[in-house]
Amino acid sequence: MAFSEFTPPKKASLLKVPKITLYFWVAKLLTTAMGEATSDYLVFHTNPYLAVMGCGLLFLAAIWLQIWSRQYSAHYYWFAVIMVSIFGTQIADVTHVVLGVPYVISTSVFFVALATILGAWKFKEKTLSIHSVHTPRREAFYWATIVATFALGTAAGDMTASSLDLGYFASGLLFIVLFCIPVVAYFIFDLNEIAAFWIAYILTRPLGASFADWTDKPMRLGGLGFGDGPVSISLTLVIMTLLLFLIISKVDDPNRRALESN
Repeated sequence: MAFSEFTPPKKASLLKVPKITLYFWVAKLLTTAMGEATSDYLVFHTNPYLAVMGCGLLFLAAIWLQIWSRQYSAHYYWFAVIMVSIFGTQIADVTHVVLGVPYVISTSVFFVALATILGAWKFKEKTLSIHSVHTPRREAFYWATIVATFALGTAAGDMTASSLDLGYFASGLLFIVLFCIPVVAYFIFDLNEIAAFWIAYILTRPLGASFADWTDKPMRLGGLGFGDGPVSISLTLVIMTLLLFLIISKVDDPNRRALESN
């Protein structure tokens, strides 16, 4: 099931991604918001070039650790997601701020890139289900998709807030409504679970980022004015607490039953 727990398939290979439970969606939203606030802090309060290069190296290290792990490990997986969140945000921001690409165009380009990756994944593997991510090639497709969703979501959130002049809070409300559409369609109208999952997953990025911006941006820009640094630190502490719970409880480990039965 895309929005609830599922029993791992009976395969010799161990899955590399967590079970899709409420914990997954909470962690995903928290990391998207934290990534937005952290990226903004690093870009605007430190040397932006060193910040991007440093986060790029940490991103590569996180992906390497995740890919070379033999099974799902909460600390490796969510470290990779956190670095994708920060670095993916920086990619979208650099595209607009440094290269001067309008949000409408960057959103369109990232959408095409995401569609291309998903199309190649479907063509090569015959499935887009994350329940089957247990081979190196499928995991490569998975993480390429994740990076594209973060870049697309960041650009889309900035487009609605700035280009469409909705502001951060209104953008957040808009993405809450959009996020609920695949959820309702899945439970009530029997929308394909894989399609429902990826639509919802893509929308978590602008949803979390919009509320992060609303919280940390100055009041003159429509925010609450708490600041990038304090919001980033607060969200990081919450994420670390949740991650510690996941590591200890293993409640989201898709291989738990298989390993306990051996």
